[in-house]
Amino acid sequence: MLALEVAMLSEMGGRKANEDACGHWHSVDELCCVLADGAGGHGGGGIAARLVVERMLQGFAAHPTTGSRQLTDLVFDTNRAVIDARVPDTERANMFSTVVGLVIDFVGHRVHWAHAGDSRLYWFRQGRLHTRTRDHSLVQSLVDAGLLPPDQARHHPQRSELRSALGTASDVLEVSDSGEPRVVEAGDVFLLCTDGLWEHVPDAVLESTLADSPSPSAWLAALEREITAATRQKTSHDNFTALTVWTAPVPA
Repeated sequence: MLALEVAMLSEMGGRKANEDACGHWHSVDELCCVLADGAGGHGGGGIAARLVVERMLQGFAAHPTTGSRQLTDLVFDTNRAVIDARVPDTERANMFSTVVGLVIDFVGHRVHWAHAGDSRLYWFRQGRLHTRTRDHSLVQSLVDAGLLPPDQARHHPQRSELRSALGTASDVLEVSDSGEPRVVEAGDVFLLCTDGLWEHVPDAVLESTLADSPSPSAWLAALEREITAATRQKTSHDNFTALTVWTAPVPA
């Protein structure tokens, strides 16, 4: 069995409202974490993000998933809920949201995930980046096609253009997942975050701040300081939200 410690951070940044959301729920043997970044204007993004987190966690609580295929099905169910919640001529008329969901079986030492959009999951092992999700975005498509160097993607002017997000018709919605459940080792660290965070914090800085942090909350505080420093000259930078899970052996 693994011991888990969770910490969360969600800030408005330079915006007038926070349209990100995150949350977690656990059963006797699994932890489910969900993070979402809404869009749609007039407050609709915030409604969508909160709906996504609530619907994903409720769905998991009702039927805990044991693999990424089931989690992907839950993402599609949540997508239908976002579409059904739209109301013409209101702030809900055109709402969308990214999503990333992580499930850790802390008894069986297994992990699986699913995501849509450009909110990310990072997995660190022994302090080094082990795995990261790939964005469903125009810029990621350019990188994959060899048309854009990876080091230019973070600040590309079209970086925010998504290929997939909840609120899209199910027949064109793109959801990626982890495939077969993977083995978690004690000491592994997971980070779910919105683009408002990873845009300003390169992978190397994620690793260095993680190495210098004694706890999950201390790490998120360090990441917030990095964003504050990086956006000091920007008047309207994005909301930023993060949820981290640190694993450890259960004390004897």
